[in-house]
Amino acid sequence: MDANIARAWLTFSAPVAAAQVAGRPLVALESTIIAHGMPYPQNVRTAREVEALIRERGAEPATIAVIDGRIRIGLSDDELELIGRSEGVQKVSRRDLPAALTGGGLGATTVAGTMICAALAGIEVFVTGGIGGVHRGAPETFDISADLQELAKTSVAVVCAGAKSILDIGLTLEYLETHGVPVLSCEQDNFAAFYTRDSGFPADFRLDDPAEQARFIRTKWDLGLAGGVVLSTPVPQAAEMPREEIDRWTRQALDDAAAQGITGKAVTPFVLARIKALTGGRSLATNIALIRHNAEVGARLAVALAGR
Repeated sequence: MDANIARAWLTFSAPVAAAQVAGRPLVALESTIIAHGMPYPQNVRTAREVEALIRERGAEPATIAVIDGRIRIGLSDDELELIGRSEGVQKVSRRDLPAALTGGGLGATTVAGTMICAALAGIEVFVTGGIGGVHRGAPETFDISADLQELAKTSVAVVCAGAKSILDIGLTLEYLETHGVPVLSCEQDNFAAFYTRDSGFPADFRLDDPAEQARFIRTKWDLGLAGGVVLSTPVPQAAEMPREEIDRWTRQALDDAAAQGITGKAVTPFVLARIKALTGGRSLATNIALIRHNAEVGARLAVALAGR
């Protein structure tokens, strides 16, 4: 791949371009969480709050989306509003990028899509809510998120609250191990489970200090070991949902999805919305709390990786 040709598809916002010139650390943010992960207006308000948190900690946020046939690295307030309010925004993963760019519409990047675009833009840290993974029942359906393959090949550190609890977390971690993706955890020994702090599965390594995290990641890449690193951090304790409760609602939401014939990439947004309804909005509050916390952890990592 010719990196210069690929970068020709990128449009940088003025703040992101200025940060690059000044050598300030950048943190990539996805747009699917805005378009498909939360309802309006909480989605746009949360996106702005997350960007502010990152700036307060010494890094520059770069929310990524596809607008008018361009990969936008950094969005204005108006563009955040556009992604958050518009109907029919395309969900853009690796498979979908060519269609989104040539189609000229609005595209919200997933974890995999954002990793690709961040790497093209030279951004090493990406903050999301939770990574995709191996779906429950995958031995029969073969439903495995493209996020996992992207983590195996694209050299971006992904800060998350673990994997979404609607997934088979044990198989997700097995898949990452098979493909050589290190799973780090900070603040606890075990991998996080999105709405709940503890998945019950250990992470590969616990590193609480951003400087230690940065040394690990830099060493991996310096050795020529391409691919991402997962950094799991748990939702703040005050916002955590009881595991038994969220498991019950998750099973109900997955049953509802199956009954309505919902499959593929439509499953996750449907299930998240259904869980929000079943929990009376409590899951949305948890989602907002965890993405804010992830942003703080990711900003500190970006600063450490930049040697600041």
